[in-house]
Amino acid sequence: MKIVVLEHPRKPSQNHFNDIANTPLWSCLMGGYAAAALIRGGHEVAYVDANQHHWDFLRTEKEIFRLSPELLCINAVYYWEHTPNLFQWLGNLRKNGFDGHINLFGFFPSLAYSSLLKTLPAVDSVVVGECEHTLSALANRIAEKEEWHDIRGVASRSSLSAGRFERRPPEKNPDRFPFPHRLPTNASTVSILASRGCYNHCSFCPIPGFYSRGPLWRSRSVENIMQEVEMLVDQGWRDFYFVDPNFIGPGAAGRRRILELAHRLEPLDVTFGMETRPSDLDEHLLEHLVAAGLRNLLIGIESGSAAVLNRIDKHGSALSARNAIRMCRNAGIEPDIGFLMFVPESDLKDLKENWRFLKENALIDQLERTANLLSHCQLILAGTSGYQHFQAQGRLTPGGVLGFEGKVPYRDPRVDWMRRLVVPACLDVLRESAKPDSTVYWQKPKNHVFSGRVNDYLVELFENLLLKAQNNRDLPPVESIAFEHREALAVLLAG
Repeated sequence: MKIVVLEHPRKPSQNHFNDIANTPLWSCLMGGYAAAALIRGGHEVAYVDANQHHWDFLRTEKEIFRLSPELLCINAVYYWEHTPNLFQWLGNLRKNGFDGHINLFGFFPSLAYSSLLKTLPAVDSVVVGECEHTLSALANRIAEKEEWHDIRGVASRSSLSAGRFERRPPEKNPDRFPFPHRLPTNASTVSILASRGCYNHCSFCPIPGFYSRGPLWRSRSVENIMQEVEMLVDQGWRDFYFVDPNFIGPGAAGRRRILELAHRLEPLDVTFGMETRPSDLDEHLLEHLVAAGLRNLLIGIESGSAAVLNRIDKHGSALSARNAIRMCRNAGIEPDIGFLMFVPESDLKDLKENWRFLKENALIDQLERTANLLSHCQLILAGTSGYQHFQAQGRLTPGGVLGFEGKVPYRDPRVDWMRRLVVPACLDVLRESAKPDSTVYWQKPKNHVFSGRVNDYLVELFENLLLKAQNNRDLPPVESIAFEHREALAVLLAG
């Protein structure tokens, strides 16, 4: 049977372009894994990445009609305010005569499958959770023209109305999945996945809701990972990024596995990046990872406030985070930091502790990092425990497309006041730093003078606002001072 696996056109959000939440929502390897599973099943599969080709929806539609698949599987990405463009295109695809089966899979469909099926008559089915086994079962049934509504993991209007929908448990052994199908690319770094899921359950994270049942963290064997790495090295790849939500994994067993992987990677003379929790790092492990080629590391710290860490179910500490940063720097790695400066439940004390943590750990001296750390807010997405928590309290107002983004009022109006002033200024800087002709373009040589001035401005802005929020009961309306601050920043950015 002829199948198309599609990565649809995407457009960066005006306000969410720098959010770390984009990483799981965009699911960069999920389409490749879906295509590989269907190819293994003996189907004729075309993997089409419209986003990589910079196609619009009209060009993508022409390609779909040219290929004329019986089954169209779409990695449906939530891309914020632009998501309705995908919905409109699906309707137009039907109006223009496409009569194949349309299936959606990925993080967004898995977390919002009921709403999607109610809203999009053009969609026949949604795969909920891990897609490989479920999509293969769906393709086989369609190819044989058999009933498919009873497949575990496949949601449809009829299975939901009859109460017959059942989730498929995640695969316990990720080694069973074929390596993801990859398309030619000009990128210098290749993504790879060494494990699935995460052993923690942070309230802001969509990953636990995506997997729902079964083990939340499951590792590939070192042997299986190395087979894929060596295959990619033979194809010319020298730089890897492990996109695992938690690369190391839990406890002593997780460390032993990563030490073995580091030992196997070292002779290949490759470089790589990874993401992990602060508590999973130790000096011995970092020493071996750096020797094996570790060059980039993202640590999910989230907050310098113990109260906030408890509220978001992070199960971490500021001390553990400080130690992790110190160990990374001692090993020659300057870590990237996952951080939530603004959280709906936080008060001014939490904000001061966040600020103290960033200053004491020298994390606000580089413009791009400063602008990112000061602008990140907790996102409350459907399917997360945070969304359910605020909804149960009656504090959540569904927002965004299909109510996927929960809107929750901040408990402390002073924190909200600061958020509404600091975040737009930081986003202005981040947008400017992406322009090649900007004085603060992040790849421009010798831009450190301009970048330093703008960095100092953001630091002073935050400190002055924090002091004003602390000392004044009646704060001026945001609108009355926002324009002044952004005008001053615009002059500075202009050089």
